[in-house]
Amino acid sequence: MAGDSTRPDSPVVGQNSGVDPRSVLDSALAQLKAQAGSDLHMKVGQTPMIRTKRRLVKLALEPPTEEIMEQLAESLLTEYQRFHFQKEKEFDLAFEHKEFGRYRINIFRRQGLIGMVARVIHDQIPGFEELALPPIFEKLAQMERGMVLVTGASSQGKSTTLASMVDFINRTRECHIVTIEDPIEYVHRDNRSIINQREVGLDTPSFYDALKGVVRQDPDVILVGEMRDAETFQAAVLAAETGHLVFSTMHARDISQVLDRTLGFFPQSHRDQIRLQLAYNLQAITCQRLLRRSGDAGLIPGFEILLFNSTVRKLMADDKMPKMEQAMRNGTEEGMQTFNQALAKLVQEKKVTLEEAIEKSANPEELKLLVKGIILDSGRSILGP
Repeated sequence: MAGDSTRPDSPVVGQNSGVDPRSVLDSALAQLKAQAGSDLHMKVGQTPMIRTKRRLVKLALEPPTEEIMEQLAESLLTEYQRFHFQKEKEFDLAFEHKEFGRYRINIFRRQGLIGMVARVIHDQIPGFEELALPPIFEKLAQMERGMVLVTGASSQGKSTTLASMVDFINRTRECHIVTIEDPIEYVHRDNRSIINQREVGLDTPSFYDALKGVVRQDPDVILVGEMRDAETFQAAVLAAETGHLVFSTMHARDISQVLDRTLGFFPQSHRDQIRLQLAYNLQAITCQRLLRRSGDAGLIPGFEILLFNSTVRKLMADDKMPKMEQAMRNGTEEGMQTFNQALAKLVQEKKVTLEEAIEKSANPEELKLLVKGIILDSGRSILGP
């Protein structure tokens, strides 16, 4: 965790002995909300910190003792969750505070001691425009069947993007939506759709177990919180094959890694079959990264977008993965784009600085050429036809 040190800020033993651990958490969450932070970091012997505007800031609070952190973890976890925490040494849970709202909390052990990070989950689910999602996301949310993977590295906004897509469907379509999450973050209320949200560990043993039964629940749309193994992925593909719209996430730095990791779930002998299933059932893969807006006015996502048109399906079926990037580059009229194309557009629209875009780009030299082409002659942009 950020700010780690072998020496605590001040003595640990007895420092806040007799203090209610929940009052310690309450004080930290109050400051997190007051400073409009996104994450709270707490661990034994270190001053609690929050992340605000992507920077870590110390709070005006005493470092919690080992006793306080143990008691706090005990108070947050159910019996089932405590069992799995003791086994796995970390656990994700959703927590709702009556005054400060909802949080996703990760509790873990470091050097035998408890640490935790609480991330804010906003009450209102943001819309596509507020999140600055490209127009293609609305089309993806209107699809009737197939699989859409929303990917990216940790803490890049994948869960929020998916929540926004589910909310759009809920407001615009008559559907039965089933979500399988670990934990449930955004809470959806029935609107035009019926929504059933199921939490791994509370309502079902695993993503795979939930997916096995979900097709008997008359779903139209299925959201799987994360693809973690071959069984889950295969069950999700089967759901897409049988006429359902399936959304899920995966941790990856780019779409190339998504494809590699997906096939890597399976033994070599099964990969040709899996590749064909993906070729005919995937509708899109997106990969997002958050960037600082110009003027330090918050964050904005940049997207790599691969749509499975006939060309991309054939490339997948023929195992020509290296050509996917060129397909994205050539498919801008359909809504596809490489990450550099997305960055160049954000720079052109003055939503991010060139320096920020270069810092986030995997190929800065290509990005500079794209930006130069746009700026010198926007009428004949090299991003356009």
